[in-house]
Amino acid sequence: MIARMWRGWVASERATEYVAYIDETGMAEYKATPGNLDAQMWTRDLGDGRTEVVTVSWWESLDTIKAFAGDDISQAVFYPSDDNFLIDRETTVTHFEVTGT
Repeated sequence: MIARMWRGWVASERATEYVAYIDETGMAEYKATPGNLDAQMWTRDLGDGRTEVVTVSWWESLDTIKAFAGDDISQAVFYPSDDNFLIDRETTVTHFEVTGT
C-alpha cells in the first residue's frame, strides 16, 4: 500500500470553507478513483492566522495513483478555486510505502 501526502496553508478564518471545498473536489475524486483505499484530511490551526491542511490518501500501488494524478504522480493536483483559498502550498506530493499497521 502507498500513502500519498500533500500540505497547504489557508487563512484560519477560511479553513472551514476550504475543508468543505476540498471534501467536494479532491476528497471526492480520490475516493472515486479505482485503487484508492481511503483518504483523510487533517487540519491544525498554527496560531498565527494560518491553518495547515494535510491530505493523506492510501492507494493499492503507485500505478493506481496515475489514474488520479496523471503520469507524473509527484505533482500535486489542484482545483479551480484553490487559488482563492491557499496562501501557500506544496506543488509536489510525498509518497510513502506503508509497511506496518
